[in-house]
Amino acid sequence: MKKFDVEIVVGIFVFIGMLCLIFISVNLGKIDLIGGHYYPIKAVFSTVKGLKKNTEVEISGVAVGTVDSIKLVNYEAVVNLRIRDDIKLQDDSIASIRTKGLLGEKYVEITPGGSEKLLHPGDTLHETEPPIDLEKLIGNFVFGKVKE
Repeated sequence: MKKFDVEIVVGIFVFIGMLCLIFISVNLGKIDLIGGHYYPIKAVFSTVKGLKKNTEVEISGVAVGTVDSIKLVNYEAVVNLRIRDDIKLQDDSIASIRTKGLLGEKYVEITPGGSEKLLHPGDTLHETEPPIDLEKLIGNFVFGKVKE
């Protein structure tokens, strides 16, 4: 009978350990199991060089959503964003592609506008800023100095 009690205690301990491991994996991996409450917004850019799916969308440095998909439509990059339901965006908000650090990862930064009109699910942000092309900028600087 004593062996049966030890097996139960070990089984419970292993079960609790697995639950803890799953919990930590989900939280560290930022996996959204329930689906969350988000609404879709589109932003059209001339280029999205370096931007990837599941990249963060931030307002004032706070994560408010993710990049859901990136598609090429009429030679422009259409970025589908998932924005949290509690965040309301004005129709004159500006979406910019920024870099974390000098050579860091790309993310989408939204600068809220001042309009009274809000965007609805599926609407498009018309004001966008593509990422700064560091290679082109350095090339212009270096070759610009040579021409003088």
